[in-house]
Amino acid sequence: LDDVLNRIFDAFRAVIPYNRLGCALINEDQLSVSTYWSCADYPEIYLPNGFTAKLAGSSLSHIVHTGQPRILNDLTEYLAENPKSHSTRLIVAEGIRSSLTCPLVSQGKPVGFIFFSSVEPNTYKDVHQGIFRRIATQLSTLIEKSRLYQEIVDINQRLAITQQELQELATRDQLTGIYNRRGILELVDASVAKAKRERTRLALIMVDIDYFKRINDSGGHIAGDEVLREVASRMTNSVREYNHVGRLGGEEFLILLDEADCDHAHEIAERLRSAIDMKPVNCHDTSYSVTVSAGVAQVFDTEKLVDTQHLILTADEALYESKRNGRNRVTCRQAIG
Repeated sequence: LDDVLNRIFDAFRAVIPYNRLGCALINEDQLSVSTYWSCADYPEIYLPNGFTAKLAGSSLSHIVHTGQPRILNDLTEYLAENPKSHSTRLIVAEGIRSSLTCPLVSQGKPVGFIFFSSVEPNTYKDVHQGIFRRIATQLSTLIEKSRLYQEIVDINQRLAITQQELQELATRDQLTGIYNRRGILELVDASVAKAKRERTRLALIMVDIDYFKRINDSGGHIAGDEVLREVASRMTNSVREYNHVGRLGGEEFLILLDEADCDHAHEIAERLRSAIDMKPVNCHDTSYSVTVSAGVAQVFDTEKLVDTQHLILTADEALYESKRNGRNRVTCRQAIG
C-alpha cells in the first residue's frame, strides 16, 4: 500500500497541485478514521500516522455521505471557525493553507480519504474536483486492493512470527533456555543426515553434573534449578555460537559440535569442564561446588558413518567411563559403524 501511495504522490502532481498528500483509512468499526500515510515536499510533518478521530459528527462524515470532494481554500479561517479540530491545527502548523479532501469508495463502501494539501491559499478549483471524480473509482479500488493485500502480508508475517515462537517454545528448555531434548536431538539427526550425505565429520559431548542429587538434597529444588541454569549458561558461553547446547533431561546435557571443531572436541570438553569447576554456584547465600563429567563421541571415518542412536550411545559410554574413573574428567571415544 505504501508503494501505491508513493507512486500516486509522484504521478498526480502533473494534474492536481499539492505540497502534501495524505491518506486516512476508515477503521473496521466504521466509526473512526485513522491517518495511514503522508508525504510532503517539506521536512516537518506534525500530523502523525496513526492519528485517529471519530467519524460520526465530523466534517469527514459529510464527505462520506455526499460522496463528493471538499475544497477548503483558507484553512486558517477554517481553524478559527473550528478551533477544536486538532488535525487542522497540526497541518496549519505545518504551513498548509488549502486542501482538497476526496472520498475513497470501493464497491459502494467508503474506505477512506485522500487529502491533497497546498501551502498556498486558494489553490483548488472545481476543475480539480472534476479530475478526481474521473479517476475516483479506479483509485479507490486500487487503494482498497492494496490495503487488503497489505493486511494479508501483515497476517502472514504475524503467523510466521507466531510459528517461530511456537517452534522456540517446543524446542527450548523452559528452565535453562537452551535446547530441550527434542530440540537438540533434532539437530543431531540433521547433522548425522548431512554427514552421511556430504561425508563430513561429527562430534558430540555428553555432560552430566556430578553428585547432583546431593545438591538437591541439601539445598532443595531451588538450589538444583539454579545450578542447572548456571551450568547451562557457562557451557553456552564456552562454545562458539554455531555449536549447540541442549539439555537431555535431569542433569544431563548434550553439545553438538560444528564440523570445524570436531578435531578439537576433547579440548572443548575440557574447556566446558573447567568453566564449571572454576568457581562455585551461589544460591541464597550458599555456595555449591559443582563439577561435571563428560564423554566425547567422534566420527572420523566418513566411510563408516553411524546413526544418531549409536553416536549418542558412544558418548554415553564415554561419559560413564569418566564417572567410573573418578568424575570431573573427560573421556573420548571414536564412534565406529
